[in-house]
Amino acid sequence: MQTQIVVRKNKGGRPKKTVKKDQLLAVRCTLYERRIIEAKANSVSLSVSEYFREIAINGKVDKRLKVLPKEVLLFTATLNHLAANLNQIAKKRNGIEELSVLERAELKVQSTQAKELASAIKQYLL
Repeated sequence: MQTQIVVRKNKGGRPKKTVKKDQLLAVRCTLYERRIIEAKANSVSLSVSEYFREIAINGKVDKRLKVLPKEVLLFTATLNHLAANLNQIAKKRNGIEELSVLERAELKVQSTQAKELASAIKQYLL
């Protein structure tokens, strides 16, 4: 008799979490109390579940601020703008149309902007 080796193919997808949060704990409250709890959870940028866990385990919730510096927001806005324009140019270039003189000039300007933005990001990080 031959032994068959079964090889399972990795189907991909999200990796399994080491600690599952699969236990459900229900809390009964009035609509008014629910709104208050939700508002408090939102004020510290947490979901209701995270808010309850923090209160139950630590007895208090530290307010979390998810605010990025102004420079980072400006970098992100510029990158989004450049990406949108480059995507339009790439779509046209991959089609049957050729780039016009104006579009080539825009591409040159955006290339320069991308290089300047890269150097500004490097300066910000150093």
